[in-house]
Amino acid sequence: MEAGAVVYLDTCAVLFLYAGLTEKLTAPAAEAIDKGTLRISPMVLLEIQYLREVGRFKHRPEDVRDELGKLIGLKVCDADFGQVSQAAMRMEWTRDPFDRLIVAQASCRQAPLVTADETIRANYERVIW
Repeated sequence: MEAGAVVYLDTCAVLFLYAGLTEKLTAPAAEAIDKGTLRISPMVLLEIQYLREVGRFKHRPEDVRDELGKLIGLKVCDADFGQVSQAAMRMEWTRDPFDRLIVAQASCRQAPLVTADETIRANYERVIW
């Protein structure tokens, strides 16, 4: 992977990094994170909030964003939501709105997405795992 290339992170990758669980990443995923310009969909923050509300995660999404922004330069993508939602409508392989919009965000930028999610890995050609 080219150093400095934009790389998107799925929620699972963000949570692994925030928790310091880098051993859960594969070597290609860790390398992409180390070398890439890191972005997330705003949907990742919404999914983290959802996980917080259902008791599966205790930290605020803003805290995760800010901490990883400082540590690894992670930023939220500002792609046009209309464009992202149009791309998401074509992703008929899942009913999960989080997955659809997270993948669509990376897709709109023709960028790789770091994810452990098997369904995404089977359906998005630019996955790194």
